[in-house]
This record gives sequence, C-alpha cells and structure tokens, in this order.
Amino acid sequence: MDVSPPPRQVVRFGDFEANLRSSELRRHGFKVKLGAQSFQVLGLLLENPGEVVTREELRQKLWTEDTFVDFEAGLNSAIRRLRDALGDSADQPRFIETLPRRGYRFIAPLERNGGSGEVSTDSASALAAPVPAAFWAGRRKALLVAGGFAGLVAVLLGANLGGWRDRLLGGPPRIQSLAVLPLENLTGDPGQEYFVDGMTEALITNLAQIRALRVISRTSAMRYKGTNKSLPEIAQELNVDAVVEGTVARSGDRVRVTAQLIHARTDRHLWADEYERDLRDVLSLQSEVARAVAGHIQVALTPQEEARLARARPVNPAAYRAWLYARFHSAKRTREGMRKAIEYCQQAIQEDPNYALAYTGLAEAFDLQGSLEFVPPHQAFPRAKEAAQKALALDKESAEAYTILGSIAEVYEWNFPEAERFYQRALELNPGYATAHHWYARFLGAAGRHEEALAEMKRAQELDPLSLIINNTIGLIYFWERRYDQAIEHYRRTLELDPSFVLAHSSLGSAYEQKGMHQEAVEEYLRAMALSGEKPEWIAELEKAYAVSGFPGYLQKRLEQLKELARREYIPPFAFAAGYARLGDKEEALAWLERAYAERSRYMVLLKVTPALDPLRADPRFQELVRRMNFPP
Repeated sequence: MDVSPPPRQVVRFGDFEANLRSSELRRHGFKVKLGAQSFQVLGLLLENPGEVVTREELRQKLWTEDTFVDFEAGLNSAIRRLRDALGDSADQPRFIETLPRRGYRFIAPLERNGGSGEVSTDSASALAAPVPAAFWAGRRKALLVAGGFAGLVAVLLGANLGGWRDRLLGGPPRIQSLAVLPLENLTGDPGQEYFVDGMTEALITNLAQIRALRVISRTSAMRYKGTNKSLPEIAQELNVDAVVEGTVARSGDRVRVTAQLIHARTDRHLWADEYERDLRDVLSLQSEVARAVAGHIQVALTPQEEARLARARPVNPAAYRAWLYARFHSAKRTREGMRKAIEYCQQAIQEDPNYALAYTGLAEAFDLQGSLEFVPPHQAFPRAKEAAQKALALDKESAEAYTILGSIAEVYEWNFPEAERFYQRALELNPGYATAHHWYARFLGAAGRHEEALAEMKRAQELDPLSLIINNTIGLIYFWERRYDQAIEHYRRTLELDPSFVLAHSSLGSAYEQKGMHQEAVEEYLRAMALSGEKPEWIAELEKAYAVSGFPGYLQKRLEQLKELARREYIPPFAFAAGYARLGDKEEALAWLERAYAERSRYMVLLKVTPALDPLRADPRFQELVRRMNFPP
C-alpha cells in the first residue's frame, strides 16, 4: 500500500495562500477573485520560484496553438489582473518581477502546505484570535493623529495636487512621447516582413500627426527590430515615456493586429487590445489603433486630427501590397531600390488610380533618384513634381507631398520663396514629420540661416534620434558655417551609431581637409570608397598618388577616375567643379560650374556656403553666377 504523503497543493506567500488543486487564491482566509488564466500564470510561476519563466514558455504551456495571435494581449491582461489581485506593481514588485522582453519571475519567499489544501487549525485560530484591549488603548492617540493626516491626504487626492492622486493610487502616468517598436511578424512567412514593416510605419505615421505627442520616426524605431534590449534601455536611448509593441498576423486577405501600450521606464502595461479586418479596411484598422493609443494616454486631439484619423477609405488590396513593396525598396536608398520603388508605385496606381499614397511614394522615389544623383536632374524632378501634385489633388493635407514639392522648388527650380512656403505648410500639417524638419533645415543652412537651421535639426533629431542622415546633417550645417571642430564632433557621433555609414566618412574627410589635416582626410575618403564598393585598384592608385604627390596628386587622380566613371553612370558636374576649385584651377572649376548651372544640378543651391568653392569667391564670374541663382537676401 502506498503511504507516501500527498503532493503539496497549498503555497503560502505574504498574506496569500494559493490552492493549486482548486485554483483558489485566498488572503487572510478570504477568497480573492481571480480569473482562470491569471491563476494558471500564477501557478506556473509558483512552480518555478526564483526562476525566469519566459513568455515563450507561458505561451507553450498555457495558450493553445489556435489562439497564438491572442497570446501577447492575453498574457499582458492576465499579468495585469494578477498584479491587481496581489496588490503588486511592475516598478516596485513584491511578488512578480518583470524581465523586460523576456518573461517573469516569482521573487517572494514561499511556504508550502501539503495534502488537503485546507488552511491549518492554527492558522485559522490565529486569524480569529481576539485582540487584547491594551492594544486599542495604546492606539487611540495614534488614531487621532492619523485622522488628521487622512483629512490632508483626502484633500491632496481630491485635488490631485502635484500629481499626488496618480502617485498614491497608481493613476496613469503622463505620456508626452512614445515610440512604436517594430511589430512582430506572426504570419509564419519571412517573406511577409515587408507587410509587417509597412504596418509599423503606418501606425507611426498616424500617431505622428498628433501635435501634443512626440513620436519617434520610422528610421530610429526600426533599428530595434530583433533587439534584446529592455524597454527601459530603449526608452532611455530614445528619450520617450512609452512604447507601443504588437504583432501582425495575416491569413489571405484577413489581417489581425495586437497592440499594447507600455510605460517604458517602469514596464507598466497601460492598455492592450486586438483588431481584425479585411485587407480592404487596413487603413481603418491602422487609424483605429492610433486613436485607441491616443485615448489611453489621454492626449488631446484637435478636431482636425480627429477628422484625419477617422478618415480612412477602403483600399484595393493589390494596390496596398504594391505600395508596401515600394516602401520596402525605397528604404534601401540604392539605385536598384529606387527603380523598383517606382515600378511598384506605378503598379499600385494601375490597380487604384485614386490611391493618394501611391502618388506620394512615386513622387518621393523620383525626388530621391534626383537628390541622390542616380539620374540627371531633368529625368527625375519634373516627374516627382507631377506625382506630388496628383497626390495633393487626392489628399490636400499630405505633409509628405508638400515636403517633396519644397525639395523640388529648392534644388531644381531654385524658387526659394516657394520652397520655404511648401516646407512650412508641411510642418503646419504634421509638426511630427522628421523629414520635413530635416529638409527645411537643409534649406535654411544652404541659405546661410545657420541658427534657424540648427533649431530645425534639433527638432528633427528629437523625432528621429538614431537617423544617420539627420545626425550627419547637423555636422554639415556646422561645416557650412566653417565651425569645423563642431562638424567633426557630430560626424564622429554619427559613426558611433554606424561605423559603416559612407556619407559620414566622406563628410569627416571634408572637414579634415578644410583644417589642413590631409593625411586624415585621405584616410576617410578612402574608407568611404571601400565601404561603397569602389574598385580596390582605384583605392590603391589614390594611395600611391598621395604618397608621391601629396594631396594635389590625390585630387588629380580622383578627377581622372570620376571622368572614367562618368562614361558608365551619371556624375554631377558640380563634383568636378569642386575638385578643380580645390586644386586652384579656377578656369576648369568655373567651366564645370556653368555646366552644373545648365543641368540644374541640385548642388548649385550650396554655392553660397560650401567651403570647397572658397578659392573662387573673389572672381567676378563666380559672383555673377551667384547673382543668377537669385538667392534670397
């Protein structure tokens, strides 16, 4: 006969007893209401005291396969209800510790009871034992003092002076900034990453339209894709109060999104929900999630913001997929990426000729083709303008379209007053649009309005702190102002974010060159060439030229290489003008500047500020060219 003791079923911790057999939680002998799912989570934590129970382990053991999409929202809700029942908190836990982005750990001491799971006689007697009269006599004076203090607390709570009510009662923390972290792909298909990333970008774009909220831009947010960093670490790096996390699942033309809002520094879950729609209604789904986030952080929406978030027409699924593919390729900022982005935007327009976002994407792709000098200006900017104007005809409040029109008016049409009006209009419509701040700052810097430019760049950096191009442009504005040490400092900071960023190396080389640090300049130029995939034999030629003939030899050899390269791809004439100016060959430099003027090279807008052209500034022909550019005073 088996006489071994029955398994231990009652676990005591603090004031609580958990009966693992009957799934009951009691405090001082009184039953505490707790849902079945929350108790299951508690039971699993109690079975592994002091050990981390990962979110994946919880999913495998407590959530069935057919409900995997609901897991994130369900677990967060279960943990929240469990903490409420225990009177626990995420930021100062007594029982359940959160390991951000990993799982949970039960940290309180345990006392196990065996067998029946009934509370022992001694325990029950202790709970019911009479309190000695002397105890009450000694407490009367304390109670009188406590009564006065309670009155003061009531006043503080009622008025919420200094946020006391929120602090004492655990009210919602104030949220003025947030980041949407890359949504997790639960489709089971890595080929759907473009779709999931597009959903992340759409949520960021919708939230960024809220003036009272600072929302981190896509570029910075996507750097945390697949990261193991904790939420407090991410919040500190991005300087935000909260984050939005979530998942995306898709089956055919059905899309399901789960989202949760978390106070980042404390890992306190503020809200979680899930949404499911047909792909035709995906824009409505995105707007609904954005409105829900805004509602739960209690941020005030203007009537215009309410109307814009509520306005979401059905979208052709094929057009939407093509637009997402275009965004995916455009983000690569390569020749091939731009070409594919244009193709997919045109495909989206064929599917839905009234799809404003497709025209905006097409305008951006053409504009970047010209700005990155993958094609001559006349092949890119007029097409970009046509697409941006069509986008505005379909959506007159498109900040993106106004920003692109500002860029075209600035770098191609040289209509500087109109460019400024377009940039300012974009920022009126969407003050949280980092690209508009960035491009407007670039415009101000090229006009010599450096303090205004730096103020705009500061705002762009607040919205997109990890953007390489934004951080580099801050250095560029200092460079244009001849503050080379500050420029070098910012270029180095950019390289701390990404040591392989080509533009930062070439920019750093330019700053060294202007300081007369030619050895350091050549090293940075060659490093940039190597990272961009230039021929190793060309790099070797330049090293030899510098060793034999110094910096002039380096410049001369590089101009020869650019001329050879120009036989196969577009090289802007401004690059040759800058090279000859640095060599002191004014005639060649001015001749190439005239060609740049005739081609409407985008770099002509830098005529007033770029240090490379300083050797030409006293020449009357250069001064006449500046006059023809019709720069504003």
